[in-house]
Parts: sequence; structure tokens; C-alpha cells
Amino acid sequence: MISVAAIRMQQFGVQFYQASLSAKDIDKLVRFEVLTYGEQAQGVRGGRKRAAQPSKVNWDLLERRIAANEKAYQRQIIRKKIDELVQYYEQCRQARDLPSIPGAVIISCDEALKFEPASSDASIGTLKVPEREGILRAIDGQHRLLALHADRERFEGEDFSVPAVIFDRLPEDHVVQMFVTINAKHTRLNASHLVSLSGRQLYSDDSLAAAHDVVRALNDREDSPLYGDIKLLGVGKGRIAQAPLAQELKKLFASETFGPGRKGEAFREESKKFYVNYLKQVAQVFTAAWGGRKYSIKSATAMRAFIRVAPDVVRRLDQEHADRTDFRAIGRVISPWGRRIGDLRFETEGAWKRAGTTVESLAKELRLALQYPEGAAV
Repeated sequence: MISVAAIRMQQFGVQFYQASLSAKDIDKLVRFEVLTYGEQAQGVRGGRKRAAQPSKVNWDLLERRIAANEKAYQRQIIRKKIDELVQYYEQCRQARDLPSIPGAVIISCDEALKFEPASSDASIGTLKVPEREGILRAIDGQHRLLALHADRERFEGEDFSVPAVIFDRLPEDHVVQMFVTINAKHTRLNASHLVSLSGRQLYSDDSLAAAHDVVRALNDREDSPLYGDIKLLGVGKGRIAQAPLAQELKKLFASETFGPGRKGEAFREESKKFYVNYLKQVAQVFTAAWGGRKYSIKSATAMRAFIRVAPDVVRRLDQEHADRTDFRAIGRVISPWGRRIGDLRFETEGAWKRAGTTVESLAKELRLALQYPEGAAV
């Protein structure tokens, strides 16, 4: 056990501790992790561009310290922020007129903590923390603690304490809710990161959870026409934002057609396969636009429109008594789009701009082309 000075506190029946951790304690006990998906995911945001001043951070060592998995909740680490914090710590160390981490970081402990009061019923005492590597998780302050870890060699011999608020075995959903509450406003937590937490960890939302699964399938499956193209968690190389797609899918899964009920549940089960095959056929119908750079077919507006007309496509499949996920059947249903709409409709500097395209206006055109495949007047 590691013994640290602490104050036992309580708010609305929740007990936690205000404690003092040394830089050595932080280095050993805190594990650093970020929410990411798949093998291509990275834990650090920002390329290694040549800066005006060389970085004092050994990024190879630091990145190996950061775990990345689907059960974490932290954002990707921002390289520039770490560099700036390390420089600030150095300034504080040299000037010795300001503390570098005067405010408490917020931490959750995975295992039970033991508090020994200084006297009977005292709130001041000693907190016993199990001496196990990575037993603590940062809820707020991960960048500050990573910068401290990166700069630790320069702190050797220093009496350096970090104020910390420590929670004892806080439930996972409470941890995530606290993280979002702290970060959603003043640090502008991006909408796509919130989408991934919502429905999966933050609160129970079946529609958003189903939408999240579809977006993940579209981005992660190698047979998907959007493989690697979606900017999951708001970062990465993808060109298509996650949040607009997920919100549009959420509306669809909450609608009368695919909402609660037997039919809605059946569609949710097959929705990932349906949308992968559906968009594969869209890519074939609009081949030039899909593969060209001067088109807006992969914009959030166009993607949302294609999602919005999916119920119409499904209804046509049902009328033909076809399997909703059948690749060829989907192709037959949407083939009129090639004749009635065509690639040029998505040319960014052409019809797309001239028409002042919106999600609803494009969705209307797509529906009419399904309704009048032979070219009846619009």
C-alpha cells in the first residue's frame, strides 16, 4: 500500500478524498488511455511536424505509455498541448514563483481504498492506495499528468506534490458522465466523441447505440465503400464526420418505421449489412461522383439524404418480397437514380451549388426518382 495525506469528503451520499500524490506516485499508479477503434486507431492527435523549437518530449516513449481501446472514455492526446504544458512546467521550475499544477486532477481508483483518520471521526487522515501499476484512471487532468510523466526526469530531487480528488470504485457510467460534464463545455468536446459515449456508456439510448454500430460497420468493414473514410471521434484521416451520420440514423431508428417494435428490431439486426450493401450500390450508381474529387456525394448533406430515404428503399424491397440486405435487389431498386439524377447532380461547383442543396431537397429528389423511375415530371 502507498500512504498519502488525504481529507475524507462527502457530497450527496458520495464519499471521495482530497489527497496529495507525489510525482513518483502519479508515474506508477495512473494509467493513461484513450477511446479509439480498431488497429488503425492512434492515441495521439497531431503529426510530428518540424517545430520552431524542438520538442522536449520523447514521443516514442510517451506513446507507448498510452493505451487505446473501445472501453476507455478519454479523447485522443493532443501533442501540441503536451508540448506546451512541458514548456510551462519548465518555466515554473526555473522561475520558482508559480506552481505548475495548482488545481486538483480528478481520479478514479479501480480497487477499494482504506482511510485511516488522524483521530476518531476526523476527516483528515491517511489514505491507503493499493500499490499496483495503473490502478488509477484520470477523469480530468490526463494531459497535465502525461506532461508531468514526460518531464519527470527534470523533477528528480524535487519535492513535488499533485493535488488530486480520488473516487473509490466509482461506477463506470458515473465516471463517463462526470468526464462528459467536465469536458463538454469548456474544452469543447467534439460531437462525434459524445456520440460514441452516448448509448454505449453514458446512458441507455438504443437508437443511438444502433446508429453507432452502423457507423462503425461502414468505417471498419473492408467491403464498405466508406472504409476508413469516417472521422471517428472527430479526429483521424477520414473526411466524413461521424456525428451527422449517427444523428440521422438515430432519427431513423426512433421513427415509426424502424422504431420500437418487432419490425424495427428486425431491421436493427440487419441494418449494418443493409447499409454497407446499400451504399455500395450507391457508389456503383454514381461511380464518377463517388470516386471523383470535385463532387459532394460524400458530404454530410448527401450522406444524410441517402440515409433519410432508406425507409423508401426498404419499402420497395418489401413490396418485391426481396431480402432487405440483398445486394442485387437493392441495386435494382435504386437503379433509377442513375437515369433520373446522375453524377453531375453532385458536382460541387455545378448543380450542387446552383440548387442550394439541402438534406431534405436531395432526399425529395431521390424519393421522386424511386416513385417515378421512368421519368415522370417532378
